[in-house]
Amino acid sequence: MKIIKDQLGREINLKITPKRIVSLVPSQTELLCDLALENELVGITKFCVHPYHLKSTKTIVGGTKKVDFEKIKALNPDFILCNKEENSYAFLPELEKIAPTYFSDVNTIQNSVDLILRLGSIFNRRTEADNLAHKIEFKLNDFNQFIKDKPTRKVAYFIWAKPWMVAGNNTYINEMLQLNKFENIYDTMSRYPKIEINKIRHEGDPDVIILSSEPFSFKDEHALEIGTYTNRSITVFGDGEMFSWFGSRILLAFDYFKKLHKKLESHF
Repeated sequence: MKIIKDQLGREINLKITPKRIVSLVPSQTELLCDLALENELVGITKFCVHPYHLKSTKTIVGGTKKVDFEKIKALNPDFILCNKEENSYAFLPELEKIAPTYFSDVNTIQNSVDLILRLGSIFNRRTEADNLAHKIEFKLNDFNQFIKDKPTRKVAYFIWAKPWMVAGNNTYINEMLQLNKFENIYDTMSRYPKIEINKIRHEGDPDVIILSSEPFSFKDEHALEIGTYTNRSITVFGDGEMFSWFGSRILLAFDYFKKLHKKLESHF
């Protein structure tokens, strides 16, 4: 019997090293595969699109906000992996009846690395986890050198339209914005606030508008509508996975961010 703590500080009793894992978080599903745990993964969500082939090899148990508890139970899992932001805490009582349930809580790169190392310990993948953590540290240091002389630009990062919603503080997205020297004009607002776009000029008048590719699919018409309320903003359609997926995805994000900055430089 081993007692571990999840990132919410909850104690979890593990009788054995888990061998049948259900992941209810797309970024964590990808991370498990990068920790050489694909064979142990038995259940995923319909939004778990990386690696792509998992949708045809693993059982889909629902989405991130609504899951089929009976499907999960039928898989006979010995570990269920959730996230505070992606999944409802209301799931917990039902999930705990099925298997030990772990909630991650990731708002920073350090939180993400901590999760990687914790999962490496839980699943006996310490070498893989250490290697991944070292790669992230190396690429982070490289990116910090790249970004240090770049100008700070004011941004607004949109995640939804009508109601218009943006990323505020205490989010992993905001951490990514800060990493890129993007000054979030909604940094004083918590989590994912609804905003009035007709007030955007008075609330910060951003240099850059980023329209995330997820969870909402923005179109040109949305960019045009927002643009009518700003003075000089450049609008870009951003890759939501790069800004919001923690775990191993950040290794790809650093290169994506470099390309994004080069694209922006052509407009200023």
